[in-house]
Amino acid sequence: MTKTELQIKEMTEPIVNELGYSLYDVMYVKESSEWFLRFFIDKPEGKVDLDDCEKVSQKISDFLDEKDPISESYNLEVSSCGLERHLREPEHFKWAVGKNIQIKLYKAQNGKKEYEGVLKSFDNNTITIYDEETKETVLIDLTSVSMSKLLFNWEELENE
Repeated sequence: MTKTELQIKEMTEPIVNELGYSLYDVMYVKESSEWFLRFFIDKPEGKVDLDDCEKVSQKISDFLDEKDPISESYNLEVSSCGLERHLREPEHFKWAVGKNIQIKLYKAQNGKKEYEGVLKSFDNNTITIYDEETKETVLIDLTSVSMSKLLFNWEELENE
């Protein structure tokens, strides 16, 4: 998490919590020539819907307009963290232990740049995953991860 993302998360998390949601993550990214400030929210019971995102967006927008912590212009987006939520922070990985995940690496490890399998553990920035393809347990340093997310079993949903 960048310094700006951390600052924004610390400033806005109480607002999100006060509305009855949890702030899963904040991302501040540049895409082409535009900046995006993205908030990912969750709620204890049920699914986050468009009304939830609108409510949080309005409160955050008003707060950020008043405090003006970012000098550039940006697009504000609020969404659910989703079924296949990204995993970026240590607490995300700790929460996901026992779940299926996908990890992409900056450079190959054991001849592979991508792993899918069950997250066995996360400790001291080391990800332990059971690689479904090779049927081996692999240790991956968090700093070598370019992208990681939960994997939702869509086949199970289709069979219901």
